[in-house]
Amino acid sequence: MEEFAFITLRDRPALKETAAEWFHSKWGVPKEAYLACMDSYLNHETEYGWYLCMHGDQIVGGMGVIENDFHDRKDLSPNVCAVYTDEAYRCKGIAGRLLDLTVCDLKSKGITPVYLVTDHIGFYERYGWQFLCMVQGDGEPEMTRMYIHR
Repeated sequence: MEEFAFITLRDRPALKETAAEWFHSKWGVPKEAYLACMDSYLNHETEYGWYLCMHGDQIVGGMGVIENDFHDRKDLSPNVCAVYTDEAYRCKGIAGRLLDLTVCDLKSKGITPVYLVTDHIGFYERYGWQFLCMVQGDGEPEMTRMYIHR
């Protein structure tokens, strides 16, 4: 069985640059945008955190929490964002563990409910998320699914 460590960026702040580059490489969002959000979290300006799965010293999965994940429902906040597990590490429960870590961390700080947007059907339901409504993504022609975790 492979050994994974599930951490917050506050647990290992030295990973900030590496994590920002990792998320940028997965989603194409500018590294500077990730760094700005991560700095706000590390400086305790927000409790919207960044969560990582480590295999040794390598990031193999991660997600963050931001105010709004580029959609028109600004009232549905905060949003889990940038959910990603490297392909070679999928189907090992990593995303589920990260989702649980994220929701538990936020709840411990009184932040609930939490939202996320996705095109996946059936995946998030396994981890206690419920379909809420359709939302319009910024600049997207199609509507996308909004989920809630209470």
